[in-house]
Amino acid sequence: MTTFKQSVIVACATVALLAAPLVAVADYPEKPVSFVVPWPPGDLEDVITRMIAEDFQEKYGVPAAVVNKPGGGGGPFPGAVEVANSPADGYTIGSFIVAVPVVGPNIGIPELSPNPFEPLGAFLTYPFVIVAGKDAPYDDIDGLAAHAQKNEVVLGHFGAPLIPTKVTFALAKAKGYSYSAEAAFDMLDCNSLASGDVDVMNTTLQLVLPCIDEVKVLASVGEERISLTPNTPTVGEVVPELSMSLWNGLFVHKDTPADVRAKIIEVAKATVTSERAQKLASETGALIYWQDAEKTTARIVEDTATLGAINEALQ
Repeated sequence: MTTFKQSVIVACATVALLAAPLVAVADYPEKPVSFVVPWPPGDLEDVITRMIAEDFQEKYGVPAAVVNKPGGGGGPFPGAVEVANSPADGYTIGSFIVAVPVVGPNIGIPELSPNPFEPLGAFLTYPFVIVAGKDAPYDDIDGLAAHAQKNEVVLGHFGAPLIPTKVTFALAKAKGYSYSAEAAFDMLDCNSLASGDVDVMNTTLQLVLPCIDEVKVLASVGEERISLTPNTPTVGEVVPELSMSLWNGLFVHKDTPADVRAKIIEVAKATVTSERAQKLASETGALIYWQDAEKTTARIVEDTATLGAINEALQ
């Protein structure tokens, strides 16, 4: 027979168990949040992610900052690994180019295979370009092809496995030329051409805008022409099979709770559709928008298939 004392003990224990989750689970966010950008400061993904971090901090009252984790010429993967190794709690968020989910799982990095991330959404399509110096003896891709068939041309890029680099190599193959040398850099800007380190480079228009009058934009890597260089064709116009864009989005670990994701998305969507972000778009030729997680996931599947075809063409 249950005594009154036993009943009280059981009731107290039940209340304690029910209350325990309320005590253990704190309301997100309650501590500093990091947005990991796996590139040096200054390019568009860095600028926009800083906007998001500023708005996140203002809305939730906790410190939020961008942490730049360049890969030493090896692309964004060291930064992606750091996010993969962090707890799935929304306090470490990746601001990643498409190569992280599309290329990362296939290049032998254990932390990235299988893909540990899910997108919160995409927010940026880069105005990515293939450029040469103003004094280059060619003005377009066909001119580059003719020149490179008889002369040495050095290419600078952000990493051999990355999509713009693959597209650039595939373009060269389709046009019947090759680069005498190629190398990866963490930064490819006006100084890269001025120093003579490279003859041609694929980079973002943002990084060469300060010297736009001193470069020749030979082609853009994207699905549509860049508004600031409307007379320059896309690679897809030159070789239709190579129509592909470079985009950036926010990613978290797959186990990140839905309510945490929703809070990050709310801020990011408001930031990228704001007047200041759209002003940046008009000034740089970038496309700045918000594409939700479902559509971004479908985009990753499509890009994976396209890149697979490009890889086959390069063999």
